[in-house]
Amino acid sequence: MIKASYEILQPMNGHSFLVRCFNKVAFDAPYHFHEEYELTYILTGSGKRYVGNHMEDFTAGDLVLLGPNLPHCWKLETGKDEKPEGSAIVIQFNASFLGNDFFNKGELKHIKALFERSSSGVHFKKGIQSTVKKDLVALGKEKNSFKMLLELLEILQSLATSNDFNLLDQNGIVAERTRTEQERINPVFAYLVENFRHHVSLDVAASIANMTPNAFCKYFKKTTRKTFMETIIDYRINYATQQLVQTDKPISEISFESGFGDVSHFYKTFKLKMSLSPLNYRKKFMRNLGLEDKKVA
Repeated sequence: MIKASYEILQPMNGHSFLVRCFNKVAFDAPYHFHEEYELTYILTGSGKRYVGNHMEDFTAGDLVLLGPNLPHCWKLETGKDEKPEGSAIVIQFNASFLGNDFFNKGELKHIKALFERSSSGVHFKKGIQSTVKKDLVALGKEKNSFKMLLELLEILQSLATSNDFNLLDQNGIVAERTRTEQERINPVFAYLVENFRHHVSLDVAASIANMTPNAFCKYFKKTTRKTFMETIIDYRINYATQQLVQTDKPISEISFESGFGDVSHFYKTFKLKMSLSPLNYRKKFMRNLGLEDKKVA
């Protein structure tokens, strides 16, 4: 059984923070968390990004800042005839990597505010992505420790003074959890992330949280503001919408791949959530792209 794994990070060669370039192997990492802040920039690849209980598509250029102990992972997705490819630049540092009071200085007030927002996960939009891309790539290649530090501060300042972002946990659901709550609920989300496309067991989820099924259902609703089944359905519908617009797979195949065991149930649930049938959702997307003559199934 896969649980949200706790990761211990250790900078090397006397550096106060980590800068690493990853290939597609890193996208196989399980849903995990660590005490460090993490800034991730996706160079190549596309798929699903999981942050807390938030799930969203990502493509090349995706730029996200995560606060400490916020569970996350990126999963590559491709067409059935393609091999998943991906690469990323990842920067990780702890809250005191430049000293306990360094970011309390008045000149760094914007970066401090950025760190506070990151407890919910900050996704930066295309405007600021393109602004800092060159600096991030340069930082990934830089060998001089002093220049690396200056470049990191420049990047953080650029991000901190931009309004071109959105919070991934809009309602503060993840950010407001205590450490005890995180230790109990994060492994449950890890179980969902790895299994929502297949069979998900309430009994297994409850046992991960060390609770009875009845107590777990009440706890989950209180903690996430959604029922356990609503959360599973949201994950499955989100995945299905990606498959509808990014592949030409038959809807019946997408239904089963998304975790729905019955096609009619998939149609009914999808229409209830999206106000369109799966077929019409795909057709509407094609029309919006000017591809209305393309065959859809």
